[in-house]
Amino acid sequence: MGAFSKWLLHDDQKYFFDLLFAVIANLIFLGLVTVIFLAAGRGSFALLIFRGFCLLWAATLITHFFLVRIHEVFRINIYDHGNAFLISNLFVSCALQAGWAIFAALIAHRFSSAASVGMTVVMYVIGFVSCLISFYAVSSFFPGHFYRFVSLPLAIVMFIAASIWVWW
Repeated sequence: MGAFSKWLLHDDQKYFFDLLFAVIANLIFLGLVTVIFLAAGRGSFALLIFRGFCLLWAATLITHFFLVRIHEVFRINIYDHGNAFLISNLFVSCALQAGWAIFAALIAHRFSSAASVGMTVVMYVIGFVSCLISFYAVSSFFPGHFYRFVSLPLAIVMFIAASIWVWW
């Protein structure tokens, strides 16, 4: 096990480590959320969040695949067309994060409409943490510090704004 962890933590494996961490964090989160929802008698919401994360991973994979192809066709890279490269990656990563934050706020609102105050608070905490988990998922494909610096605060602000908006 020591050789594997040494290999995994080597600088050459950074992208693989980020992806593995995102997958494991996502699975642990989904397991905890499922236990919480089943204990509350709302197993359908756990399935809804699971399908949402499947859709997020699929959207991230597909958009990353097509964005890489677009960059190849137009010969956009960090060295020749740095601004276009950064802006396109930032736009896609932020769009994915904002989409998830809005989805999480809508799910939190849907669950809290028929729940007690305590479960409403728990649901919004779950939604907030799900934004962090989605950040790990998206940033495993868009690993730059520039994207991470912008997309996590955006996800948090979007979750808060969408949570306030759905109550009005």
